Amino acid sequence: MAARDPEATKARIFEAAVAEFARYGIAGARIDRIATRAKANKQLIYAYFGNKDQLFSKVLGHSMVDLAAAVPVDADDIEGWIDRLLDYHAAHPEFLRLLFWEGVEYGSAELPDEAERQEHYARKVAAVQDGQDRGVISDAIPARDLTFLLVALADWAAVVPQMERILVGAEATDRTRLRASIKEAARRLVAK
Repeated sequence: MAARDPEATKARIFEAAVAEFARYGIAGARIDRIATRAKANKQLIYAYFGNKDQLFSKVLGHSMVDLAAAVPVDADDIEGWIDRLLDYHAAHPEFLRLLFWEGVEYGSAELPDEAERQEHYARKVAAVQDGQDRGVISDAIPARDLTFLLVALADWAAVVPQMERILVGAEATDRTRLRASIKEAARRLVAK
């Protein structure tokens, strides 16, 4: 008989939940599909993570921590930060799908983990504010708004790839040109 490995089981559940929520959203996701994909018992999912909404919140929260660690805001190199953000989203398209589903399903209502999320974004805003305070980037736009605009520039094409294909083009050269345009727009937003 194989020994139980709770951490490996949690990891399989987590991976299956990311795929399920990215594909179906919160309302469309099914715990039984997550359990089947993770080769785990449904009761273990509830025991480890709580209900479906709590599982989604943990999945998205963990994904945000991964992104923050992999691509910290760098006010001294906004163009490089945008490049790294674009690369991250290309490699991890599920992250923006999770955010999109959250927006569809919660709209402007308060999120279950809103306080933690505010802290997460406050660190990003603080990095931009620090750059403004040091005179590295323009303070013409408030740090909160500037952070939002920069993230939107980097994220939008990955959120709506069909619009990227229709408006920008489907060729690799089109994506390269768009990347250069996004970086130029970011550069102009932060220029002193």
